[in-house]
Amino acid sequence: MSSAQICVWHVYPEAALLQQRVAQGIARLAAEAISARGAFRVVLAGGNTPRAVYERLRGIKTAWQAWHIYFGDERCLPSGHAERNSTMASQAWLEHVDIPAAQIHIIPAELGAEEAARQYAASIESLEMFDLVLLGLGQDGHTASLFPGQNYGAERHHPAALAVHQAPKLPADRVSLSAWRLGAASRVWFLVTGADKSLAVRKWRSGEEIPAMAINPAGGVDVWVEVAALV
Repeated sequence: MSSAQICVWHVYPEAALLQQRVAQGIARLAAEAISARGAFRVVLAGGNTPRAVYERLRGIKTAWQAWHIYFGDERCLPSGHAERNSTMASQAWLEHVDIPAAQIHIIPAELGAEEAARQYAASIESLEMFDLVLLGLGQDGHTASLFPGQNYGAERHHPAALAVHQAPKLPADRVSLSAWRLGAASRVWFLVTGADKSLAVRKWRSGEEIPAMAINPAGGVDVWVEVAALV
């Protein structure tokens, strides 16, 4: 990384309040972006905490026609598979609102990691900045599908999307936006809940290098964290 990551930590007593506040924050950012530029471009994360946020977003009042949805990573599984991030986001949120299908940019991970990464990188090549990137944090400090000991794609000469193999959890083959591409955003928000994340959070706060630290936007990152993950 070219410089130290700047983090702002937002601590909440329990997950439900965190999820509520994140949903409210997303609605606010969407309104601001649509007012200023006529579009809101957001990158989605997988996992249980984002799922609860997505369910809350169903009920907001917004110009859905101006939303553009992208994904930070995907498992190489058949289209529509229950364990795909795109399937989860669709069931929790996207199929319940009126975002045009052409503006929901799903990673074609069913094609295999290399081809899917190539196609997804090409599809976002003309997009300079996302308005918001949502990310989670794994117990090992991974984020999206950037795992310890693997290439994060932290430099701009790296591809925007990476083919990932040998992920520590099945399926081993995945596609992930690279660290620099995830950091090319006006806002980057990490959502962290659960006591099982406490070791990763401790490493992060002490400056020990974990994959999440490779996401280094100019404006820093916001970490929305449940107090249980800080113990």
